[in-house]
Amino acid sequence: MLSSRAVGLGPALRKAALARSQAGARAVVLARGVATDSSKPQVLPPAAGVEILNRQRLRRPSSPHFTIYQPQITWLGSIANRVTGGALAGLLYAYSIAYLVSPDIFASANVVETLASLPESLKYAGKALLAAPFAFHSWNGLRHLSWDMGKFLSLKDAHRTGYAVLGATAISTVALVMM
Repeated sequence: MLSSRAVGLGPALRKAALARSQAGARAVVLARGVATDSSKPQVLPPAAGVEILNRQRLRRPSSPHFTIYQPQITWLGSIANRVTGGALAGLLYAYSIAYLVSPDIFASANVVETLASLPESLKYAGKALLAAPFAFHSWNGLRHLSWDMGKFLSLKDAHRTGYAVLGATAISTVALVMM
């Protein structure tokens, strides 16, 4: 059993072992009802048992690892990589759809003219809002590709590359904003 846990097969093996007896076990539970208190045996209808189980499931924490484990750069970087990728893709799709709907308004000449009329502070803020996720997603994507090639997989290397990605993101963001 220890080896099945190491490769993550525990839930699959349990599911396979219980698959045959699952229908029979449900029939037994539904036939006998649910006892709510051992001192006063009271039998409830099957629908009440389902309702009790659903209420218990709602009170369970959905992700206890967030409250147990200290945040680490590896999983924070992975979450941020997904968020930045989704945000950049969403922005691209939104602009593409807007261009398809109204090509006159979102033509290159109109966009350049509108951006040129903005105050300098707003231009730099807009550049930073676009450059930071782009730079982070690019550098962290290269980090993930290096992991796919089997490099930098030790814990020490993972932390080093995580901080290197943050540093490269900061430098790249400043460079892109100053262009």
